[in-house]
Amino acid sequence: MVQTPAKSLTLEAFLQLPETKPASEYIDGQIIQKLMPKGEHSTLQTDLASSVNAVTKPQKIARAYTELRCTFGGRSTVPDVSVFIWNRVPRKKDGGVANIFSIAPDWTIEILSSDQSQTKVTRNILHCLKYGMQLGWLIDPKERSILVYTPPSQVVLFDEPDDILPVPDFAVGLHLTVSTVFGWLLE
Repeated sequence: MVQTPAKSLTLEAFLQLPETKPASEYIDGQIIQKLMPKGEHSTLQTDLASSVNAVTKPQKIARAYTELRCTFGGRSTVPDVSVFIWNRVPRKKDGGVANIFSIAPDWTIEILSSDQSQTKVTRNILHCLKYGMQLGWLIDPKERSILVYTPPSQVVLFDEPDDILPVPDFAVGLHLTVSTVFGWLLE
């Protein structure tokens, strides 16, 4: 849902607004509320973040977050899954994870909902690539396909069950196929 303010709203003013459920994003001066995740979306989101964390978190290589607000490059978006290399995770003075992430993720994973615009989600992934992201995935549960975006803006389609999905170099221990990802929907 797009909300157009009566007057132009700045990113700084948007960030002062109370959080909404589901989250709202600030893109090109507009406030756009995300859709409430449904079963397939939530399953894929949870299992992907868990799979990434199982491989990267114990060795403090990287960490995956779900629904984390990332504000950079004049936008404030909330990717379904955002992955940050361990030493890039913003920290408080005491070493704890900060609440504000003002950098692009190293890897973003978006899951297309049935009522969601593929173009809008693609724009968010391309925005992340522009600001240094290593890899982006756009998962389409309906089509059982995954579009993989690499810098500067190459796109490759993975839709065969045995296709091995590319991951960033920091996640080399993570081995997923198209059938593994969509198999989670059958569990």
